[in-house]
Amino acid sequence: MKKGQRGFTLIELMIVVAIIGSLAAFAVSAYQDYTIRAQVSEGLNLAGSAKEAVSEYFMDRGAYPTTNAMAGLSAAASISGKYVVGVTVGADGLVTVDYGNSAHATLDPGSLTLTPMDEGGSVGWTCAGVGIADKHLPAACLIEEKEKEKKKKKEKEKEKEKEKEKKKK
Repeated sequence: MKKGQRGFTLIELMIVVAIIGSLAAFAVSAYQDYTIRAQVSEGLNLAGSAKEAVSEYFMDRGAYPTTNAMAGLSAAASISGKYVVGVTVGADGLVTVDYGNSAHATLDPGSLTLTPMDEGGSVGWTCAGVGIADKHLPAACLIEEKEKEKKKKKEKEKEKEKEKEKKKK
């Protein structure tokens, strides 16, 4: 008398292990991106006081500070965190966040630059990463990049329309 087959075959078990392995690989990669973005966000948070100081200085004097001391901030190295080495105010009010310390290897030696812009009564900011992949930048930086791309497309479309009008004449 034969009894019915019980349990799983070796092939079925190997397929399940392969599926779990590929899911785990994807999860580790996604988690790593998440942790790097969190580390970049720490720098953006630490730069908040520098952005405020640069904005106030500009509103009071009509020019941007060129050093931390001019902006009324502590030395760059004293504005640091677990992943940030320092926050520096440089030429034309440029705020630079330097990563290091315990930062992920992809951030060290990266930096985040925040550039002030006079918007007629207020100060706006653009940001860019130096040595930091776009996928790790804060959402605010990515939105600014998309807006710049849209403006460039609109300008190109206007130029094409002008060229078409010239050709018609």
